[in-house]
Amino acid sequence: MKAPDSFDGTKAHILRGFIQSCQLIFHNDPANFFSDMKKVLYSTSFITGRAGKWLEHYLSKIPNEYHSYLLNKGPLFESQLFTLFGDPNYVRKAEQELDNLKMKESGHVSLYIADFRSLISRIGDWGERGYIHF
Repeated sequence: MKAPDSFDGTKAHILRGFIQSCQLIFHNDPANFFSDMKKVLYSTSFITGRAGKWLEHYLSKIPNEYHSYLLNKGPLFESQLFTLFGDPNYVRKAEQELDNLKMKESGHVSLYIADFRSLISRIGDWGERGYIHF
């Protein structure tokens, strides 16, 4: 599998793709990624720039056998990445895109449905309301 592209913290819109690329690798090779720490450390090897500077403190503790709580908990690590470097308007943008979604005259219904489902999945907590609303 292809290694994930690096993430430097300057482009919030690519963070989800970075996380998904890492998760694909973890699911494809569970024998090598059997702990959250292994997953987090693998992910950090592709984090550079501003985001890499944020990680320096945590990574500097590893040689001293002190394992930071952040490095031991994959969900916490992801949550912190999204809080610090993710798009704070991710859901709102998806709602706006959904409001403006229209099937083009020459478009295919399957493409429209794919776009619709992608946007609904980004909104998440709407549940059935999203389908009923649109």
